[in-house]
Order: sequence, then structure tokens, then C-alpha cells
Amino acid sequence: MSIFEALMMIFFGAAWPFSIYKSYNSRSNKGKSLLFLIVILLGYMFGIIHKILYSYDNVILLYIFNFTLIFIDCCLYFRNSVISSKDLNR
Repeated sequence: MSIFEALMMIFFGAAWPFSIYKSYNSRSNKGKSLLFLIVILLGYMFGIIHKILYSYDNVILLYIFNFTLIFIDCCLYFRNSVISSKDLNR
């Protein structure tokens, strides 16, 4: 296990709880890019696949945790899109 890879994953993952909190409370997608979220999600997915196939160690847990956080943010993106479209129809 590389301590540097683990630290990278920790620092990359540190921002997502704030993004999730903002998405949940604002009920808006202002400043969000679904394409960006999907690209990051795919990056983590390929990182997980790499860990499984070539370099399995405990850092995979950080990849899975970060993937989960971004997946939650993607779900909130769609929730906020529905909320925004309902607000426009009023």
C-alpha cells in the first residue's frame, strides 16, 4: 500500500461532503456539472477495477468511499433537477 496514494484519496475525498451538503441544502444545481460528476465517477470506478485486478490493498476502501460520495452527489443533482422543474411549473 502506498501512503501517498492513500493521502491522495483522502484529500480528493475531503471536498465531497461539502459538495453534498451544499447540493442537499440549496436544492439547486447552480455551479454543478453533471458531466464533471460522471467523469470523476468513472475515474474512481476504473481505479476500483485496477485495485481489484492488479493492486488489491486497503486503499480500495477509499476509492469505494469516494465513489459513493460522488454517486450521492449525482443523485442529488437529479433530485435538484426535479425540484427545479417543479418550481418552474408553478
